[in-house]
Amino acid sequence: MIRQAPKAENLISIQISKVLFLILKTPNEGLATVRCTKVVRNVNLEKLRHNYLFPEIEARELEHLNKYPDANIIRLGIGDTTEPIPDIITSNMAEYARGLSTRKGYKGYGAEQGNKDLRKAIAESFYKDLGVKDAEVFVSDGAQCDISRLQLLLGSSVSVAVQDPNFPAYMDTSVIIGQAGDFLDDTLKYKNIEYMTCGPQNNFFPDLSTTSRTDIIFFCSPNNPTGHAASREQLTQLVDFARKNGSIIVYDSAYSVYITDDSPRSIYEIPGSRECAIEISSFSKIAGFTGVRLGWTVVPDELYYANKVPVINDFDRIVCTCFNGASRIVQAGGLACLSPDGFKAVMAVVDYYMENAKILVDTFTSLGLVVYGGVNAPYVWVHFPGSRSWDMFSEILKKTHIITVPGSGFGPGGEGFIRVTAFGRREHILEASARLTSVHLL
Repeated sequence: MIRQAPKAENLISIQISKVLFLILKTPNEGLATVRCTKVVRNVNLEKLRHNYLFPEIEARELEHLNKYPDANIIRLGIGDTTEPIPDIITSNMAEYARGLSTRKGYKGYGAEQGNKDLRKAIAESFYKDLGVKDAEVFVSDGAQCDISRLQLLLGSSVSVAVQDPNFPAYMDTSVIIGQAGDFLDDTLKYKNIEYMTCGPQNNFFPDLSTTSRTDIIFFCSPNNPTGHAASREQLTQLVDFARKNGSIIVYDSAYSVYITDDSPRSIYEIPGSRECAIEISSFSKIAGFTGVRLGWTVVPDELYYANKVPVINDFDRIVCTCFNGASRIVQAGGLACLSPDGFKAVMAVVDYYMENAKILVDTFTSLGLVVYGGVNAPYVWVHFPGSRSWDMFSEILKKTHIITVPGSGFGPGGEGFIRVTAFGRREHILEASARLTSVHLL
């Protein structure tokens, strides 16, 4: 979307934000007189090597606006939806909210695992004929929150593998909970994490013959950031690998509704996956719920720990201990999304974003660049051979006033790429295309 340049009176607040960011970024400088407690900082938080990717991008955007105060910024960086939520869904949430002001309609705490009707609707809508039971579906306030709850479930002693590049939440939560070990400056990797390279050279799927055995495998398909949807053959290899090694796959299917070919939309389409996989997903990109917050996790009752205890029992305890359940109002919206008319409405918005993706793919291709993604996911993964990601981020921003995301922010495997999101209003996507084709980027 286009972000207007700030008015003069707002420049002071921008500068204050920038100063606060720099103070937080360098906490040991200029703070000698601060009175401290005797509480030692969590050593794992000290191992986080960088600020979280997207706040870092926002800080650089502020710097750019300070230098170019008249610029109209087009933000194609963070994967935030821009189109309004269909009325059939918001009307259902509004009606439920109004009911809370009546004796008959008021309800307090709900089941921590979620509304029974919504759990059933999720199972039937996304896992029909795949054997997923209502009781295996845990409704939440979003997939990213569930990643953290799963890390709490798994604990600090498990070994972890991630795709490289990968969505930062997998890595950062692994660091915070104590799974990652020390950061190695020579490799730009954490010592105890198994990095599974997923790039064009291997069709965005790891070479499992050279991948070390780990307890947990984080895997996202369609992938954020590359946009690649794993094939049935690839996911079959992954499930066979996990079963052979006694590993658990944490499978992120948040972008499954964007798949346009016959790639699997769920890990449970693969035989044997119920014995080795947990699946997380979200309404954020399906229905524009990025600020509304609603997701779910599926934990099959066939998934067991080494001591034969069902994993679902422990996850239920985690949910009941750490979560009071998703908002009843939001869950009413989720039910509306999965009604026949509601699902048709949200899929029309999905199609809109995928048309945006095609425009972006065609634009970068016309510039002579090799482009991936944009077919089964709302992300376009653009290769700039021989260039560093942050350099290309800066060059694009300087020449076009367009915000992207440097690929290296998703791990060392993303170096040389940028990610561009198709979430945006059509007029802004077309304007971005015009700006990009009017400059020389290479």
